Amino acid sequence: MPRIERKAQIVWEGNVARGAGSITAASSGAFTDLPYSLPSRVGQPEGKTSPEELLAAAHGGCITMSLAGELVGAGTPPGRIDVTCLIVMDEIEGQGHQIVGSHVDAVVAVEGLDDAGLQAVLVKADESCPFSSLLKRAGAEVQVAARLAE
Repeated sequence: MPRIERKAQIVWEGNVARGAGSITAASSGAFTDLPYSLPSRVGQPEGKTSPEELLAAAHGGCITMSLAGELVGAGTPPGRIDVTCLIVMDEIEGQGHQIVGSHVDAVVAVEGLDDAGLQAVLVKADESCPFSSLLKRAGAEVQVAARLAE
């Protein structure tokens, strides 16, 4: 796989407590001017995003693609994968606020695979997901779970 580079553009105006900013996907243009602020980061989102929500989207999207690839490699291509990713930030004594965890939950619609097979594929998907690797190297707890769709 070639080297991959993507760019986001961020604008912030004002101080951290009362200021606000926006985030734009500069490489793709897929989203523009997503608003964010300290209140949306630590309180109710009220239609704004946060760096943690974007990290959840990035990790969730990455592991979903990794899982799809591993399922195809196992000869059982998925029909659909629904993933939820929860990023946890907490205050660590002497270190301030840190990302301490990412919890991924996947529901997989796939034919010809039992739960044991799904769990084996999930381990490989987690190991090959660059975001899982990054978070683990940073000391965050990464929990990845999957179940077959009913």
